[in-house]
Amino acid sequence: MRGNEMDKKDVIIIGGSAAGVAAAITARRHYPEASVALIRKEAQVSVPCGIPYIFGTLGSPEKNLIPDAAVTGSGAELLVDGVTAIDKDAHTVTTESGRVIGYKKLMLATGSLPILPPIPGRDLENVFTVQKDVDFLRHLSSRLDESRDLVIIGGGFIGMEMADECRKRGNLSVTVVEMLPHCLFIAFDKELCERAEGVLTDAGVRVMTNTRAKEIVGNGKAEGVVLENGETVKADIVIFGIGTRPNVELAKQAGIEIGPLGAIEVDRYMRTSNPDIFAVGDCAEKTSFFSGQPSPLRLASIATSEARIGAANLFEIRRENPGVIGVFSTKINELAMGIAGMGERAAHDAGMECVVGYAETVDRHPGGMPGAHPARLKLIFHKYSGALIGGQVCCGDSIGEMANLIAALVQTRMHADQIAVFQMGTHPALTASPIAYQLVNAAELALLKM
Repeated sequence: MRGNEMDKKDVIIIGGSAAGVAAAITARRHYPEASVALIRKEAQVSVPCGIPYIFGTLGSPEKNLIPDAAVTGSGAELLVDGVTAIDKDAHTVTTESGRVIGYKKLMLATGSLPILPPIPGRDLENVFTVQKDVDFLRHLSSRLDESRDLVIIGGGFIGMEMADECRKRGNLSVTVVEMLPHCLFIAFDKELCERAEGVLTDAGVRVMTNTRAKEIVGNGKAEGVVLENGETVKADIVIFGIGTRPNVELAKQAGIEIGPLGAIEVDRYMRTSNPDIFAVGDCAEKTSFFSGQPSPLRLASIATSEARIGAANLFEIRRENPGVIGVFSTKINELAMGIAGMGERAAHDAGMECVVGYAETVDRHPGGMPGAHPARLKLIFHKYSGALIGGQVCCGDSIGEMANLIAALVQTRMHADQIAVFQMGTHPALTASPIAYQLVNAAELALLKM
């Protein structure tokens, strides 16, 4: 730059986690002549879904990083700096280092922040949330090394995976405290929740459901968690895993509209109330694929999908967001579980009459093939239209992609009869038998109830 000439970019993306990276790559693919800069404040960025595995399987935060080359390899510029202000009238952003950078289009991918509930004792030493910062995660790992009794408050995906990974360290007695009737209850139906709890309990973790943490006690440092039933669980380290809230302070300061669930209001093209500013990922409001109503779902897979939609639309509308389906998978010890769309309980709660089809067989054929695991599938169909609205599956490692396949069938609104004649490819070492293939058999059995 010469003199007071301002640095300008065609596209600026704020945020360097999953949504920001996917947005940078997509913007460069769709608009290869555009100058794209991604600004993030972190020197290194963790893979969000891999964070629990830092504390067990992987062993360190350095083994769970999004490589910078994912951004720079696309031709986008990577700037390690914090954005302090957006001037939407001047089309500029100001950074912590004092730079003022102009933009034609701006994308907010500022993510979310962990929730820390206002219970007494939350400020004691050795009380943590789960954060994406590499230095923080390194510090948490060192504290886990020095501890003996860990209490995890929250039995969702992060809480259950953290419990499973931390118990692998060998030095910790681990307890999970969940206020709902079951762990993972927001996502899965009861039968799979109970199965996950049983597997974790068998691995040596104490699981306490229908139980609320009332207070963390200790003399300057955590020593125990007092429950509402009066019991005190010994704890020299406490981790909260009860969810996240959208990180929208920068958007609020810029006068961008906030939606009903506290995230940035966006339309189906991922545009905010300002047509030159987009928002994607955890910071952006979601709507349900099924009802069109606001949805609290926040997942890395949703974030990257929204990024691919929003970045494709930066200078020309090319894609629409159909709404969030919700596709989850997890693995607790050796139990793998996945869900896509609505569970049976969620459908009933939404006032939808549904029918269910079950199918169970091994995920190889014949069953004596090496690596074979039982695979149980549950498909949920709308009773009157016959459209697939969801499915749940366990138990072998193949279920991750099975959940993704179910999601594709849900998104295309496939009917039970179409799924029953689905043409699949099978192989003894890779799939279930074509005779007993779970998807087609579960659909056939559901049809009998319609």
